[in-house]
Amino acid sequence: MPKKKNIKNKLKKNNSKKNNGLAKIASITTKSISSAFVNFKKKQELKKIKEIKLKKLQENNNLIKEKKELKILEDKLKKEDNKLRLKEDELRIKEKELKSKEDQQKIENERLIKKDENLILLTNDLRNKEKELKLKKEEQNRKEIDLKVREEEYKARELKELRKKQKEERLKQEEENRQKDFEAQRIKAWEEKFDEEQRIKLEEEIKKE
Repeated sequence: MPKKKNIKNKLKKNNSKKNNGLAKIASITTKSISSAFVNFKKKQELKKIKEIKLKKLQENNNLIKEKKELKILEDKLKKEDNKLRLKEDELRIKEKELKSKEDQQKIENERLIKKDENLILLTNDLRNKEKELKLKKEEQNRKEIDLKVREEEYKARELKELRKKQKEERLKQEEENRQKDFEAQRIKAWEEKFDEEQRIKLEEEIKKE
């Protein structure tokens, strides 16, 4: 009987050790699985972020490429538009030149017609102008004679006035000179009188001393 109990106890101990080992293995396995799952999730998230970044980068590159292509197309369209405008301008200039030549030709034709008409009128005008010039010349001669007479009369009046003015200026200057001489003599007499009085006064003071 004791042997059986010992055997049972050994079996219990062995079972207990096995259970503990399994529990430890299960715990380690659970932790490893959990850690691996977390790492897997992180890697998946990083992969998604990387894919999103790559997608955005690709979109940006595509957008830049599209913008460049659009710019090239716009430049091409502008050049084509400029060429068309230049051609239109050239056509307008040519049309304008042609119209100008036609107008000039029309004007020249009208001028030639008028020239013939004017030649007849010019002959008549020349005759009339000769008569007018003759009359104007006679009138001018009369005016020149009249002007000459007036100028001589004016000069005579001016000369008379000038002589009168010069005489008045001379008389006025002579009067001023007389006044100046009189004043100068009066001042000189006063100075001599003053000097004499001072001399007498000085002599009297010397005698008193």
